[in-house]
Amino acid sequence: MQEIALDKRLGWREIAAIADGATIVLSQAARERVEMANRIVAAIVESGVRAYGITTGVGALADTVVDRASQSRLSRNIVLSHACGIGPLLEASSVRAIIAAQIANLSHGHSGVRPDVVARLCTFLREDCVPDVPSRGSAGYLTHNAHIALVLIGEGRARLKGAAMTGADALMALGLEPLVLEAKEGLSLVNGTACSTGLGALALARAEALLDWADAIAALTLEALGAQMTAFDAEVLALRPSPGLLQVGKTLRHLLAGSGLIAAAAGARTQDALSLRSVPHVHGAARDVFEATAIVVNRELASVTDNPAIGGTIEQPLVFSEAHAVSPALAQALDGLAIAMAQVAAISERRTDRLVNPLVSGLPAFLAADPGAGSGYMIAHYTAAALAADNRRLALPASLDGGVTSGNQEDFLAHPTAAANKLLAIIDNAEQILAIEYASAAQAHEFRHAIAPRAEGTDRLYRYLRSNIPPYADDRPLGWNLEAARELIVQRRPEDL
Repeated sequence: MQEIALDKRLGWREIAAIADGATIVLSQAARERVEMANRIVAAIVESGVRAYGITTGVGALADTVVDRASQSRLSRNIVLSHACGIGPLLEASSVRAIIAAQIANLSHGHSGVRPDVVARLCTFLREDCVPDVPSRGSAGYLTHNAHIALVLIGEGRARLKGAAMTGADALMALGLEPLVLEAKEGLSLVNGTACSTGLGALALARAEALLDWADAIAALTLEALGAQMTAFDAEVLALRPSPGLLQVGKTLRHLLAGSGLIAAAAGARTQDALSLRSVPHVHGAARDVFEATAIVVNRELASVTDNPAIGGTIEQPLVFSEAHAVSPALAQALDGLAIAMAQVAAISERRTDRLVNPLVSGLPAFLAADPGAGSGYMIAHYTAAALAADNRRLALPASLDGGVTSGNQEDFLAHPTAAANKLLAIIDNAEQILAIEYASAAQAHEFRHAIAPRAEGTDRLYRYLRSNIPPYADDRPLGWNLEAARELIVQRRPEDL
């Protein structure tokens, strides 16, 4: 099991690795920061200074003073009342990503929880204890975090090494007592952008892998359709100085190097249709947006997103009421990547049409082994078109949704969690759309064998799919093949073939 040391900060790649099963170990410096912030909170409680969420209520109840005897009850009640998510549960990887981002935020040393709280969250990751977190119902970040916190206090439900049980039973199996929360701990556990940041990191990992597959699958299609490679020459692409565009062009040239099919088609057309000719532009733009989004997610992980933030010293404690948990920058970045990934999927659907459409493909109608008696990939393209349309609806920006909550106290919402969930849904669809193109391109190659050999790079892609999925002859439900093709691109990266 991989252990990731948390000293000052984590990046999105570390969060993604933790989502996939790695664990966190706090450095001594991180533990000391957490301990100091907790001692400052104790000093605030002792002084009786009015401080949001510590000695007052939350939201519209920010001016309601809570006496010292009730502060522990306030923390518990915040968790219970905020745990109002609904709908299907998040996958374990998503919950682990959120917990990892939550630990990263608490370890900055400006939240004020006890070190034991952070240690319990680390234990959840190490022992594969995954709280049940409903996927829907959060306008910002509160409900997802609250459902994780439920298990810390012996409430809610969890899956321990995959076995479903109550939160109380999960703690018992781990040899732990339920936490009795102290001042501010309830607010710190539901607050911040851990949810959207964790999900954003997970989306980045999936998007990065899918962008590699998009380039590889496009190369297989370009070869099957006899693309004109002059559009991808290094000198030509250098006229538009986009790092992503140049990277995609280099990848296409590498994968198609030595292709007999490409050589045989040279000069057959003045230029190709845009769904073929603009692959570097669309895929490259998405890569540029990806890099910008990664910067924002890493910046979020480096930020204190708890409200209020704790500072000062034990002798002179400070409480800062701020809006760091809102994160419009993160919402806008995730919205941007959602649009970029939707466009990558959209051009893939267009390439699939060119593969199956007898009006433009130069191949048997719909890639059927026996056109007329068989429909081949006709309806597979329908599926891709439907998913691409779904993505167009999902790509509408969540960051502009707004909303007024908590008695007009929280009268602006940036919706980074909604943006992250939309992005993940678009990636789900994009994986399947690209898998349909992959299966279609391989089917197209069945009719090109006699012309000339494939490039070495694309032949690896072809053989990887064919080792798992045979050519299609209208002899089985095609949907099974399409889902199997998606599993192939989820399981491995093209560079690992």
